[in-house]
Amino acid sequence: MARFPLGIAAAALLGFTTLPATAQDFGGWSFDPGALVADGRELLMRAPDASIDGLFQAVHASARSPQDARTLCTLFDPDAPRSLEGYNRIATQLSEPSRVRFANAATDFFIAAAQSPRQPYDAALATQALKAAGVRAALLNDGFLAGLSGGDHDARCRSVGWLIDAMASRPVAERASVMRLLLSQGIDYLSTGAGAPR
Repeated sequence: MARFPLGIAAAALLGFTTLPATAQDFGGWSFDPGALVADGRELLMRAPDASIDGLFQAVHASARSPQDARTLCTLFDPDAPRSLEGYNRIATQLSEPSRVRFANAATDFFIAAAQSPRQPYDAALATQALKAAGVRAALLNDGFLAGLSGGDHDARCRSVGWLIDAMASRPVAERASVMRLLLSQGIDYLSTGAGAPR
C-alpha cells in the first residue's frame, strides 16, 4: 500500500502547495520547481500543524466532489504525468472552488511556515499513523486493499477516497504528521529527478 499511490499523492500535494510561486503561468496556476526543491523541506518542517492540515482539508473537500475526485484520481494511474508541468495541467482541470481552496491553503501554508520555528516531527510515528488510517479504511470498506493495489482506475480512486476519509477522522496533529510525511516523500521523489518529464 505504501509506495505506489502514496508516493504519487505526495508529489501531487507538493505541486499544489507551490501554486502561489508562479501564478502568472497557465492561467494563474503553475509550479516553481526551483522553489519546491530549494525551500520545500525547510518550509515543511516549519509549517504549524494547522497550516499543513489546511492542505489536507483542501484535498479532502476536492475528493468529495465527483468532478474533482475524477480529476485528482488521474494522478494515481500508472501512466499519470510524472512532472510538475503534468501536475499543473491536472490542477487547471479542477473546479474553481477547489482551485480557490488549494490557493488559500497554500498561501496560509507559506505565510505560517515563514513565520514559525521548526516544528516537532517524528517520521516513524507518522508512518504508523498512515498505516493505521489504511487499516481503518480496510476494515470499513470491502475491496479497499484490492482497489489500492490493483489496476482498475475506478477501484483505485474509491480506495484513495476511503483512505482520505479515514485520515479525516483522525486528530489534527496526526493528520498533519501524515501530511508532513507524504509531502517530504514527494520532495524526495521530485528532487531525485523521478518527476522529470518522460
